[in-house]
Amino acid sequence: MLCRWNDRELKFARTVMFTVEEINRNAQFLPGVSLGYRLYNGCGSENLIRAAIEAISQEGPACSARIQALLGHSSSGVSKDINTLLSPLSIPQVSHLSTCACLSDKNLYSTFFRTVPSDRFQALALVQLMKNFDWRWVGIIYSPTTYADKGTAEFVVEAMKEHICVEYRLAYSTASTENHEAIVKMLRESSSKVVLLFMSLSYTKSFLSKMAGYNISGKQWVGSEAWITQQDLASVERQNILQGAMGFALPEASIPGLGNFLLDLKPSDEPQSGTIKAFWEKFFDCSFFPSNTSTLCTGGEDMKAISNDYTDVTRFRAENNVYKAVYLVAYALHALLQCENGTNPTTGKPCVIKSEVQPKMVKRKHTVICPCMVLEHIKYVNFTAPNGAKIFVNDDGLINWHMRDDGSVELVNIGRYDTSFSEYRKLKLKGDAKIVWGGNSTEVLRSVCKEPCPPGTRKANDKNKPVCCFDCFECPEGTISNQTDSPDCLACPPEFWPNAKKDHCLPKPTEYLSHKEIMGALLTALSCLGVFLAFLTFLIFLTHKETPIVKANNSELSFLLLISLKLCFLCSLTFIGRPTEWSCMLRHAAFGITFVLCISCVLGKTVVVLMAFRATLPGKNMKLFGHVQQRLSVLALTLVQVLFCIIWLCTNPPFPATNLNYYKEKIILECALGSAIGFWGMLGYIGLLALLCFTLAFMARKLPDSFNEAKLITFSMLIFCAVWMAFIPAYVSSPGKFTVAVEIFAILASSFGLLVCIFVPKCYIIIFRPENNTKKHLMGRIPPRTL
Repeated sequence: MLCRWNDRELKFARTVMFTVEEINRNAQFLPGVSLGYRLYNGCGSENLIRAAIEAISQEGPACSARIQALLGHSSSGVSKDINTLLSPLSIPQVSHLSTCACLSDKNLYSTFFRTVPSDRFQALALVQLMKNFDWRWVGIIYSPTTYADKGTAEFVVEAMKEHICVEYRLAYSTASTENHEAIVKMLRESSSKVVLLFMSLSYTKSFLSKMAGYNISGKQWVGSEAWITQQDLASVERQNILQGAMGFALPEASIPGLGNFLLDLKPSDEPQSGTIKAFWEKFFDCSFFPSNTSTLCTGGEDMKAISNDYTDVTRFRAENNVYKAVYLVAYALHALLQCENGTNPTTGKPCVIKSEVQPKMVKRKHTVICPCMVLEHIKYVNFTAPNGAKIFVNDDGLINWHMRDDGSVELVNIGRYDTSFSEYRKLKLKGDAKIVWGGNSTEVLRSVCKEPCPPGTRKANDKNKPVCCFDCFECPEGTISNQTDSPDCLACPPEFWPNAKKDHCLPKPTEYLSHKEIMGALLTALSCLGVFLAFLTFLIFLTHKETPIVKANNSELSFLLLISLKLCFLCSLTFIGRPTEWSCMLRHAAFGITFVLCISCVLGKTVVVLMAFRATLPGKNMKLFGHVQQRLSVLALTLVQVLFCIIWLCTNPPFPATNLNYYKEKIILECALGSAIGFWGMLGYIGLLALLCFTLAFMARKLPDSFNEAKLITFSMLIFCAVWMAFIPAYVSSPGKFTVAVEIFAILASSFGLLVCIFVPKCYIIIFRPENNTKKHLMGRIPPRTL
């Protein structure tokens, strides 16, 4: 079937004639049997129905039809209508261009066959093309035909599987101006840069003519196979649309002799054909009848001198499908005539003995070939045509339009899509192919609704938007994503924390009070200063040990107190640095024992002062609390703390621990208390001794003495108690290394308080007021018995 006034359809019809003649010339193929054909005008619905009915109307009883198969139509919609008539009669139909995937439904179109790939393959190829260039956001403009409607529907289904979204899908109407305006508005306002133009050739010509005047630019056009190889569509006005256009074309083929056969057409070859004359007049703009408006056709004009679809014999694409369609029917007939005992040895289907075939099929006594028998054999045909074309291979070339300044075009093959390859190798671009991109772009256009979510964010789909139009949210604190378009953020392990970009986890920095930082260095310096001052005071007292102010109130306790103060200053250094198992046990034990030793000495001095001034008889109380008793009391009070610390360290000692809870982004290295009872019991014992010492010193503060040490002890204990009372809430609420700093500060402050309040006034007198460092001055108003 051919459409009149259509160059391509004439070319297809002539290809049928060429192929039939080629088969009939082959003595080895269908020997003794000649093929025949009849061409019908299948253009327009009325002609279509009339042609189909005419083709099948001359039927006798079952299996006596004159036609064995029908070739055509180019249009999928027309082929559907034809097969609706042919299927009940079991007449096979073979199409060369009907690509609609809907025709693959054998329940509806049981006698339909084709030598062109289904639109499903084209849809798959187009999806792979867009996936290859990362075009995830596309628009579709299609013609309201079965071919385009079903083809784009198939594309949308396959595109969704690859997360390619369609922004719009608009049908083009040739008659509606409003439709044209709507399409132009969408093209200008849409965010997608890629447009799939899925149309038949006639609709494409109309669309491009309409769009040429709107100056649509900045788009990458992708075409369907129906028009992507039609070079006559190119023009200067359409350059902004067609430049860089891409699409898959039917594979090229070489058919020896066909080019010359097409170009050798003469009206004289078929003088009775009005169709040939009509085409001739159209080709050469002449008339076979005298006319004032056109020249007279001679019939001898040279076909090689004109350029149109018919005379383009440089490449054969759709013509190769026509060529294969004729051979498909011929091979089915050939198989039907290969008979052994009534069946074909290859297919096992009933066959016909060649010698019994009646060419005219009118006499009952002869065997006839029935279309239903051809139908059965055509299902099993698998052949290679004389030009090397295989019936079952789907291999589409990827075409790229290179527009020239004069409006002409060069169609460049930049790759191929071959279904015989593996899933990830079906689309293969040529390595040396020069690709021209649409929109006058020097590089591939980006066409996405939303740029991919970078690492460090998560992808969240909006149910009210296409899957390509997602949102990107930054990963929450403590989580990362190390992949593009990650649907979830993953939490880092406890010892790790996200980097600034939140795309991978880094080990958390550790925090502890170090000598190298300012606060640690400052506390270290204060500790060293305290040791130095205590040592200096010790030297001053040692060099002036025979002076009255040193000998007063038991110099032995003063020296022991200075030694314990030095140990207090030194023990603060154990709190600085990375916690270890030994340092954790040493710091608290050393602190508790040295401070008890220190307070015990102060308590002993306080008791001495109090008993000396409260005595009723001279020297009586001093005998009760003499040097031996003072030493034993200091030893006993200190041993209590020593025993307490030994029990603590042996049962549940402090140990180095990592605190992951206080700070999310860093690890605190600290000394866990082990037993909280042990720690607070140790502090409680120190506090009890300090409170007792403060109470006794407070009672002795007003005793007569020109240099009353009880006042100094009272003030030092007041500072001591104030410091440690403030320490408790500060210690509990301070984070990380500041907890350690608070404890060190409390140790240093209380130690400096004792050193300054008790010893600085005496050193002042020793160094700057030696005249006051006499027994007479110290006795002052004190009665002799108090000495």
